[in-house]
Amino acid sequence: MAGPLQGLRVIEMAGIGPAPFCAMLLADMGADVIRVERPGTKASPHDILSRGRSILQLDLRAEGATQAMLDAIAKADVLIEGFRPGVMERLGLGPDACHARNPRLVYGRMTGWGQHGPLAHAAGHDINYIAISGALHAIGRNGEAPVPPLNYVGDFGGGAMLLAVGVLGAIYETQRSGKGQVVDAAMTDGAALLSAMMYGFKSEGRWNNNRGENFLDGGAHFYDTYACADGKHVAIGSIEPQFYALLRDRCGLADDPAFDAQMDSARWPLLKLRLADVFRTRTRDEWCALLEGTDACFAPVLDWDEAPAHPHNVARGTFVNVDGVVQPAPAPRFSRTAPDQPDGRAKDDAQAVLQRWGS
Repeated sequence: MAGPLQGLRVIEMAGIGPAPFCAMLLADMGADVIRVERPGTKASPHDILSRGRSILQLDLRAEGATQAMLDAIAKADVLIEGFRPGVMERLGLGPDACHARNPRLVYGRMTGWGQHGPLAHAAGHDINYIAISGALHAIGRNGEAPVPPLNYVGDFGGGAMLLAVGVLGAIYETQRSGKGQVVDAAMTDGAALLSAMMYGFKSEGRWNNNRGENFLDGGAHFYDTYACADGKHVAIGSIEPQFYALLRDRCGLADDPAFDAQMDSARWPLLKLRLADVFRTRTRDEWCALLEGTDACFAPVLDWDEAPAHPHNVARGTFVNVDGVVQPAPAPRFSRTAPDQPDGRAKDDAQAVLQRWGS
């Protein structure tokens, strides 16, 4: 594959969620990724997270499996695993064993709670990991329970992407030192890191613990979603004064003094009701005709079917169709080493890849 990571050799221990997403990111950017999975595993053609990889089906508890894995690891640059702490060690594939065969190996470990700590060996999922970071508490409407933000914050943002950054940072360091290392990526750490700006705002007295009362959590009238006459929704993010002024003008509120004190949070609940009444007077398409593409910081709220067809996404090629499956294209974009269009689901050609690695 083309891409900035062409030539990077990665072994992925099959799992669910963040580790596969991290491996997909690396494969999208051109890395040679071999996924090691249980014999008999049937990959779905709709499993987008498995795209761009080769498959090695191997029973890791079978006689000779550990040696076969170490032989492959000896040729790799990166290993990614997402098991509970201690599982890889019990398989004879922990960091010490792998580094004995390949001292330059970057060993990426993806867990929810991390490799150590009181909760390290407990089961959990995204919702649990973001709960103890403070992130989940901040998401939702005022007076209502916290709302799970799908599994974006823990699994993918605070997990997979943080692991990818850590792996690439470790690879860069290996070029200087000649030594590999372990990257311990915990979703609890990552979700906390994603909240850095909010913790900064809180220390300045600009953010409080009450959900739905802050300027980025739906508390402000100028940063929220609104229902339109047809039941569809639009999103408004007019934070800066000049953008807020344009929103007021386009909404017929320029001369309404009630909207002058933009940052008076005591007035936000009333202004939200007023603005909600305004947006209910037109359909979403009518609001798009009036506001989309302006500096009012506006966008229609699109569903999974609508988003791939939006003109901006079409123009950028944000979505692609691979083997009949509509899916997000690789990102970000590279000016000189653009990746290929992604392959479909993983292929059973790992032996050919390993032979190439050994050449």
